[in-house]
Amino acid sequence: MPAADVLLDSNVLLYALSSAPAEQFKHDQAAKLIATENFGTSYQVVMETWVVATRKMERSVAAEKVAAFLEQLLVFPCVPGTPGLYRQAVHLARRYGIHPYDAAILAAAQELGAHTLYSEDLSHGQDYDGVKVLNPFLDLAQQPGS
Repeated sequence: MPAADVLLDSNVLLYALSSAPAEQFKHDQAAKLIATENFGTSYQVVMETWVVATRKMERSVAAEKVAAFLEQLLVFPCVPGTPGLYRQAVHLARRYGIHPYDAAILAAAQELGAHTLYSEDLSHGQDYDGVKVLNPFLDLAQQPGS
């Protein structure tokens, strides 16, 4: 499996697809990450992006547009669902008391060798066994120490 520096969670990909005016800042941040980071994803992230974008977003996105967007991203590393990934996700979920889906994304980041997970889920700045979660949508002016 080729390495990636970061893993992008589905919320990052969903904001990149969003056309909602209220989400313009997040859209721009997500697009910047996609354009500048050495990233990877996981099967779970890709499928969650598909489902939410086509069925659950306030402004749903046409299935053809979502499919084309995801096809472009699949040239980057994408961690498949495997028994080993499941076992690591269970370990992380138990260790940190987090949702199994979040744990599976962290396990995928570990498998990629990614040091960072960009997500607005989980605790900003928390390190989960070598993967640091960063919320790219926080207003940096409001961050402690800025």
